[in-house]
Amino acid sequence: MEDPRVGTASADPVVGGRRALATVFVIVFIDLVGFGIVVPILPFYVRSFGASDVVYGLLAASYSLLQFGFAPLLGRWSDAYGRRPVLMLSLAGSVLAWIVFGLGTQVGTLLGPTAALLTLFAARMLGGAMGGNIATAQAYVADVTTAEKRTGALGLVGAAFGLGFVVGPALGAVLASDPVVSGAREVLPAVIPTTQFTLPSFGAAAASGLALVAAWRFLPETRTAAQRAGARGRARQSLLDQFRGALASPTLRPLVLAFFVASLAFSGVQIAFVPYLADVYGYDAAGAGLFLTYIGVLSVLNQGVLVGRLSRRFEPTQLAVGGATLLVGSLAVLPFSPSVGTTLSLPSVAGLTPAVLVLVIVLAVLSIGNALLNVALAALVSMAASDAEQGSAFGVTQGAGSLGRTVGPPVMTALYVVLARWSPFVAGALLTVGVLALLVGVARQRLVAAA
Repeated sequence: MEDPRVGTASADPVVGGRRALATVFVIVFIDLVGFGIVVPILPFYVRSFGASDVVYGLLAASYSLLQFGFAPLLGRWSDAYGRRPVLMLSLAGSVLAWIVFGLGTQVGTLLGPTAALLTLFAARMLGGAMGGNIATAQAYVADVTTAEKRTGALGLVGAAFGLGFVVGPALGAVLASDPVVSGAREVLPAVIPTTQFTLPSFGAAAASGLALVAAWRFLPETRTAAQRAGARGRARQSLLDQFRGALASPTLRPLVLAFFVASLAFSGVQIAFVPYLADVYGYDAAGAGLFLTYIGVLSVLNQGVLVGRLSRRFEPTQLAVGGATLLVGSLAVLPFSPSVGTTLSLPSVAGLTPAVLVLVIVLAVLSIGNALLNVALAALVSMAASDAEQGSAFGVTQGAGSLGRTVGPPVMTALYVVLARWSPFVAGALLTVGVLALLVGVARQRLVAAA
């Protein structure tokens, strides 16, 4: 018997889509809270086993490597078997991954630091495989919105990501703080390991579990039985065939490449940012968590409000080009924030030194650029794919992005360690120039097609 929730969200994409969008927003938010919780502790967790920041970069890359392989697969499955079961599968896997991740210190105590690091890698790889659900979430949004409203709706989903990074890193910083760890040790049973690393990890597992319950209880299916049956032949396509088909398409090819290069640049910069804060500004995990929370607040405002308003006045290509331009400038300036603050003789504002003040301003510009670029790219992908292939198209482009996030962290952390602290950010700016060139070509292509 057909699940009564199947097809209800897609019956009327304008009227019925509102509740479905709200449900997806909540699920993505809760899931990203879990992801964001562990961000402040990652480099310190790796360093606790005597490993270098290069290992930290490889750990981040392992997540994205599996996401690269599984995002297209989950996207195809969501076309063929439904969005709802794929989202639930990925959330259940995330719960397991975060629990295992939190046990790294205990494994290290029993078997040594090498075994502990292998445990972290195994957990992050499982989490990466399940993290491919972003393609499914975006395809879900495409199912329940009209083409005219899709950019704004995708911006709201991006805002859910940003809001998750507001709450997640802040919660992670709190859970990793000494008073909370000490208090938890007095309250929790002795059988539960309680450290600055286990509490954030187990908190992430709890958040993903809550998202799983929300998906099971409230998320309707958008793909009818006929639509799923029609997509099952394509579901047997290999990953290589999917990428070959996307790269053969003149409309999808530049978008796939843009996703790859932009993800390579930005993921590497993200990974280098926390060590940069620690080494240049002297911030610990709690301080880094506050900075990440600030970035998350900006992301929510930009993707939830600014992008939606701008999308009513500008085409997605214009938004993407503008976002890439802002990213180039902000990434080039970011590593030199202390020097810029001194050179401009800026006053201290609200207790912020000139160096920190410049960093805060640069991060605001960077956040606007990233919001415009990410949402506009997703909208362009949706426009380039047919209704029957939304999941597959998002899966391929998100897979390309995951491949970029696989390459970016180890390359950028190696630059940080071997060359200079400023080098990852300048390299990111140069790579984003390449993205800008691709997007200018897409804009020209669309103008020719419209003529």
